Amino acid sequence: MLTGPEKAVLFLLSLDEDVATPIVNDLKEPELRKLREVASTMREVRADAMDSVYRDFLERSSSAVAVPRGGLGYLRRLTVGAVGEARAREVFEDGVISPLARLETARPEVVATLLSREPPQLVGAILARLEPATAAAILAQMNPERQASVMSRVGRMTQLPAGALEDVASALVSELPEPDAETLISIDGVAKAAQILNACGREASSTVLRELEASEPDLAKQVQLAMFTFEELVRLDAKSMRTLLREIATERLTLSLKNAPDNVREAIFAGLSSRQSELIRDDLELLGNIRRSEVEKARIEVVELALRLESEGSLDLGRGGE
Repeated sequence: MLTGPEKAVLFLLSLDEDVATPIVNDLKEPELRKLREVASTMREVRADAMDSVYRDFLERSSSAVAVPRGGLGYLRRLTVGAVGEARAREVFEDGVISPLARLETARPEVVATLLSREPPQLVGAILARLEPATAAAILAQMNPERQASVMSRVGRMTQLPAGALEDVASALVSELPEPDAETLISIDGVAKAAQILNACGREASSTVLRELEASEPDLAKQVQLAMFTFEELVRLDAKSMRTLLREIATERLTLSLKNAPDNVREAIFAGLSSRQSELIRDDLELLGNIRRSEVEKARIEVVELALRLESEGSLDLGRGGE
């Protein structure tokens, strides 16, 4: 005799996803957890065990009805669509050591060895789901060419399969992962790549960026700019700030300060003489309406100059590193 939760799982899995999602949306978390437990263990049921509520479903089946392959993943996708990725993760990983958690606690060299036979796209997807420090430690175990290839994939990501954790688990266990999730979650690949490289330390990240620049210069530039932003100029010490400001044309510096945060303005003014500060303040009042794109262009020029001077050893951007 089928239990109530077993009937519920079969009923949900027999529906189109757009029909099942509103139903899942009305379920409470304890109910979703129960369905998760049932979906993870069910394999097949006898047709004559179903009651009349599911007669239409059984009439389209043989004497034994197999639970659709990937039922757990399908149920998870329904939950993501109904309540969001964060809540779905709480429901489906509660009390379970997830593949992601096992990767977080494993030795970086072991994980890197495991991933060495996987395509860069999959490796990038895995690293993008880990904490930046953990991902950086794993990345450090790879050769420079492999590092650049993986970061290239991370940097170009805009979405990840919501079922990536299931794929990772399959890869770890059988080396034959079966992509299961159609639901996509947004990810800023450039920002994620920048976070990972910042966690690597200056020397290691510079090596990766050089390799990446050789093959994908545009992406390398995007990642590099994401590693240090205009707002982070406040981290420069007085000496570094003065070094930077000596190299910037006054009109470009003035434009970059249009509508800049107060702390950034004050940090920059502190590196200028009183007369220079007064002149720039006066010029800012006279600027009037300036297109945001022009302001952003000027800020990028300032950041690119700062990054170049750092690479030459002329100043310290306060990012730490090896």
